[in-house]
Amino acid sequence: MTDELQALKDWVEPLLAKLSRSERRQLTRRVARDLRRSQAQRIESQRNPDGIPYAPRKPQNRRKQGAIRLRAMSSEIRTAKYMKIKIDSDGLTVGFTGRVAKIARDHQEGRTAMVNRNGPRVAYPARRLLGFAGGDVELVRSSVLRHIMPID
Repeated sequence: MTDELQALKDWVEPLLAKLSRSERRQLTRRVARDLRRSQAQRIESQRNPDGIPYAPRKPQNRRKQGAIRLRAMSSEIRTAKYMKIKIDSDGLTVGFTGRVAKIARDHQEGRTAMVNRNGPRVAYPARRLLGFAGGDVELVRSSVLRHIMPID
């Protein structure tokens, strides 16, 4: 994967050098949105960046009022409200901020954390929420080409 990223960097740098500052900013924003969308789709499909499915959730036996809803894990965390884009002179970052970032980090790294303030400590299995998947290289490449040579 590192070789693919280096090849992508070597390919895109000369193209970026020919763009104006505002065009680079537009392109970076487009690539960041495409990557965020790709990450959200992968989280929705419950897969790590390498394609391996997430470790399954523990069975929930609660059927009382206020029970945990049986739905895919991370259904809200993958929205643009929580998954933020940060663009600076070095490049772009897609990640989480605030309290959501701590929750995401616990799942990403498989940490042990408290469920709530006075609740028990739970060891979460590692579920890679964010990461560069194999198809993301092609996604970035196609985003750059669409920006440079728009097809009407």
